Amino acid sequence: MAKPPGAARSASEHDDLTGSVLAGLRKSPKELSPVWFYDRLGSFLFDSICELPEYYITRTELEIMRAHAAEMAQHIGRNPAIIELGSGTSLKTRTLLDHMEMPATYIPVDISREHLMDAAAALARDYPQLRVLPVCADFTQPFDLPPALLAAAERRVVYFPGSTIGNFEQPHAIALLSQIRRLIGAAGAVLIGVDLRKDPRTLIRAYDDSAGVTAEFNINALRHLNRELGADFDLEGFEHRAVWVDEHSRIELHLVSKRDQIVHLGGQEIRFARGERLHTESCHKYTLESFANLAAAADLSVSRVWTDSERLFSVQLLEPRTIQ
Repeated sequence: MAKPPGAARSASEHDDLTGSVLAGLRKSPKELSPVWFYDRLGSFLFDSICELPEYYITRTELEIMRAHAAEMAQHIGRNPAIIELGSGTSLKTRTLLDHMEMPATYIPVDISREHLMDAAAALARDYPQLRVLPVCADFTQPFDLPPALLAAAERRVVYFPGSTIGNFEQPHAIALLSQIRRLIGAAGAVLIGVDLRKDPRTLIRAYDDSAGVTAEFNINALRHLNRELGADFDLEGFEHRAVWVDEHSRIELHLVSKRDQIVHLGGQEIRFARGERLHTESCHKYTLESFANLAAAADLSVSRVWTDSERLFSVQLLEPRTIQ
């Protein structure tokens, strides 16, 4: 289980994180895990991105949830344990909870502790009959859930909105869905947001907004590294870039070095040439068929699909293919 940004770390944990970052920076092309986006400022910036006019994902998913949440709740059934991965502000969760019959408990899982606790407290206040138990964890790694509360539920349902699954390369996406498959058990389900392929111009605008909020979000990963691991990235020495890579069906986010420069981390020198890219995130876009194939590789089948009127985005209900 990864500790959230800002948590106290032992010397060995600090060294492990430093080693992991250095390994990515030594690759060609250089890579940085998107987990470094999410400190308190990063979480705030992401929430701001979700409100931008160019960023269609959040408003489109909310449109789908508002139109179909009652039907989703009916398929989920009564008395479930709702486990939300990467819960953030839990905005879309409220739409779902408003239509559910006697949810047993709500377990938001997020890596940013302060953001998680604030959102969980607000939800518990607004839904006094709901048991809310936040879990601060990196959901890409195994983490513990409260067995007593899970035992009280008739069904485990993982809620995974926002198209986060698109941030993973296919082998890692299958591994994560397989982990979720084990978590929900034979009778569980997954309600997941999946972004769909569309005009690349729409995608570029969504990830390179005119206000520069996404650019600041990308640069914040370097600020976070400087603070947490003692790196000395010059924040003014890099610029944000978003590109569509058709053969991989994905948007890639990069930080491009404006000049030849040297960055220090963990006693090591990392050289950047002018124009060299640091790859910080990939956002894969799926057809309905390609995502169904991905789910099948994790022993999950698509039982329902809801889309918006323009078919920009989908919310899909997955269920186990076999009994384990």
